[in-house]
Amino acid sequence: MQYVEANAVKIPAIGLGTWELRGRTCARLVEQALRLGYRHIDTAQVYENEREVGEALRASRVKRDDVFVTTKVWTNHFAPNDLERSTKESLTKLRLSEVDLLLLHWPNPHVPLSETLGALANAKKLGMARHIGVSNFTVALIEEAVAACPERLSCDQVEFHPYLDQTKVREACARHGMALVAYSPVAKGRIKGDATLTRIGQAHGKTAAQVCLRWLVQQNVSAIPRTSKIERLSENIEIFDFELSEEEMNQISQMGSAKGRLTDFGFAPKWD
Repeated sequence: MQYVEANAVKIPAIGLGTWELRGRTCARLVEQALRLGYRHIDTAQVYENEREVGEALRASRVKRDDVFVTTKVWTNHFAPNDLERSTKESLTKLRLSEVDLLLLHWPNPHVPLSETLGALANAKKLGMARHIGVSNFTVALIEEAVAACPERLSCDQVEFHPYLDQTKVREACARHGMALVAYSPVAKGRIKGDATLTRIGQAHGKTAAQVCLRWLVQQNVSAIPRTSKIERLSENIEIFDFELSEEEMNQISQMGSAKGRLTDFGFAPKWD
């Protein structure tokens, strides 16, 4: 496994996203992923599957220190006392003493960011998280967060795939030594029949999805594809035995635009 390094944290380059995975399906997939060599599991309070993720961690028999576990605090728990309480609840469900990475899931303009970040930093000081960061933060919010947080922020987790240009956010993260973690890295499966990705993949004996993930990893981005199919788990992690040329990287990068976003909500910030 390769790693993305930033602000004293090493994040596995490929992980498993668990959004929309529930119950036994979630536990089975996470356990199988760990047995296949995945070492980064991403969950969140709002996914309502932290308990199943914890069960899978134990069932896999992989050493705790070998697995990088991320969870995310939901926006209605951003008041300082709520953040600490909800994080303790997450740890109880996961049956862990700490997570490797604790993130703010989305910006919440109704709670002062400085207060929330103070509570997030305190959760780290209390030993509930080894590292802290944000998710779905724009360039302006990254700048505000870095200035306000008493502890170093390790990453911004955002939607990122060939159809969505995230150059500005990537550059902001790089300025502050933060990693970029990509959710929906295969554009929710929409890249499957893409002509450019398929053509590049054929030259390497790889699928469009594998090319897409390799494109992210070669930019020092950690990707967390979500799948509900066991066979996809193997496909998504088998990307470390080939390399895209500079020309191929550029061809894929040219596919992106600001209009390629697939995950958007009424409470979302004003995107870059």
